Amino acid sequence: MSKHPHLMNPSIGLGCMNLSHGYGTSLPEEDGIKALQAAFEMGYRHFDTATLYGGGKNEMLVGKALKDRRDEFFLASKCGMASVDGKRAINGRPDVLRKQCEESLKRLQTEHIDLYYLHRLDPNVPVEESVGALGDLVKEGKIGGIGLSEVSAKTIEKAHKEHPLTAVQTEYSLWSRNAEIAVLDTTKALDIVFVAFSPLARGYLCGELTDISQLVENDIRTKMPRFSPENYPKNIELLQGFLAMAKDIGCTPAQLALAWTCMKDEHIIPIPGTRFAHHMQDNFDAGSINLDSKQMQQLDEMINQNTVFGPRYSPALQADIDTEEFATQ
Repeated sequence: MSKHPHLMNPSIGLGCMNLSHGYGTSLPEEDGIKALQAAFEMGYRHFDTATLYGGGKNEMLVGKALKDRRDEFFLASKCGMASVDGKRAINGRPDVLRKQCEESLKRLQTEHIDLYYLHRLDPNVPVEESVGALGDLVKEGKIGGIGLSEVSAKTIEKAHKEHPLTAVQTEYSLWSRNAEIAVLDTTKALDIVFVAFSPLARGYLCGELTDISQLVENDIRTKMPRFSPENYPKNIELLQGFLAMAKDIGCTPAQLALAWTCMKDEHIIPIPGTRFAHHMQDNFDAGSINLDSKQMQQLDEMINQNTVFGPRYSPALQADIDTEEFATQ
């Protein structure tokens, strides 16, 4: 398995979703292009997008912003989950994945995507079939490596036998530890990079979102139990020790959260997303922060699956997730 140098270095990548999808109104195209170009100038070399984000608009944005630097960065996108008639549809059939890849290539204005993920496991299609189709795209040179997102260790092992995986992407942060049940160990054992999305707990760990009434109607967090009116105030209380620790260390809360993620294991790469250039710089600089074992232990004990209030997803969203669940959740 070949690991593109920009997948592992720098140690922090950029999740591009926020620019077009999930957190309220999309940025105007011109502003999105400026943000992505600013990220490149800061030193980001791993950019992550998907077919789903903005119904293809996010891939188009990345393509427009970075096409002239295409040989200088690592490009990741995803298939198998798309917006169909305004609704999210999961489909892992080989013909669908091939068609989505061809469309991704056009939107991204490139002939090659370095890493292409199956965005969600389709329960109606064996993972071996989906991964086999992606393996054909590797042979044809359309994609460089295969990834899976939000899957269990069992699914990873089955898929990896069909075709070696380059990466597995799953939500991972202080308050979302599901990957610690089995996925982190499995990816490490199989020499697969683990890419952590939402490493800032969807903004919670930045310490700036104190009032959930600020969230706009189409912000995905309004449907997440941890951000509910009954749970979020308790989670804010839980955050106070974390904010104090960041102050003591002399870094921002976001940097502390990212440093913890990076230091959990050398095969982990967080891809925080933001639409603001100053946050991009702040996040990128977290790669140079070192925490000692005592600080890591304090953080582990402070915010985890047992101390946080509310499950990660609503039952409807959880139904699409293959990742292992803690028994207490």
